[in-house]
Amino acid sequence: MKVLIFQGGWDGHEPALVAKRFAKIMEKHGYSCEIHSDQEALLDQEYVMQQDLIIPCWTMGSIQEKARENIVKAVAFGCGLAGCHGGMCDAFRNDTEWQFMTGGQWVSHPGGDGVRYQVNICHGSSPIVEGIEDFEVCSEQYYLHVDPAVEVLATTRFPVVSYYHTSNKQVDMPVAWTKFWGNGRVFYNSLGHHDDVFEKFPQAQTLMERGMLWAAQGRQYALEHSLTTERFENSAKMY
Repeated sequence: MKVLIFQGGWDGHEPALVAKRFAKIMEKHGYSCEIHSDQEALLDQEYVMQQDLIIPCWTMGSIQEKARENIVKAVAFGCGLAGCHGGMCDAFRNDTEWQFMTGGQWVSHPGGDGVRYQVNICHGSSPIVEGIEDFEVCSEQYYLHVDPAVEVLATTRFPVVSYYHTSNKQVDMPVAWTKFWGNGRVFYNSLGHHDDVFEKFPQAQTLMERGMLWAAQGRQYALEHSLTTERFENSAKMY
């Protein structure tokens, strides 16, 4: 069971520390993890296709087209994709297919770091959130543009901090979600501005642990059920 973690981009999100934390969690469950501090490994399609889970920890920056294509294909075949905060849904802002696959894109965090807000669990939405109660965090509150196809596991209510968006009605913004990409499972959690968020708010780490495991199990399911991507393939122009 293999996990590929690639970390880099903006250092403010402490990608190296977060990558090590996620590797430690997955290794506890018997997965073999490799952390890459560049994107070279992503250019090896055979290597990427062998993974059970890919975890991006890469805020902003850019990704080579071939690297993204390899991830898109691997996830479609059943490899899981899981990540948190800007490391997954504020990665590669100019790459729309990345956003299509991950399910959302960060656009603002009104008030910056240190905002107190409530995370509201969508009870019954998924085994990932079973037994977790609503909790308060003090961190960045992420406002995202979100794929309507996602299965929302937790939300937070905006506005908390005044800005131009407060002239609109209150909205419940997804904090955590799952979705599918072909045969692959995708999980996202907007918590995790710094590595210590997972120490201060253990519910955030529980969400990540369960979400990563759920996503990682998809490839084995696809293999056991002889799932292919044939029904998803289309030669029509997508971009």
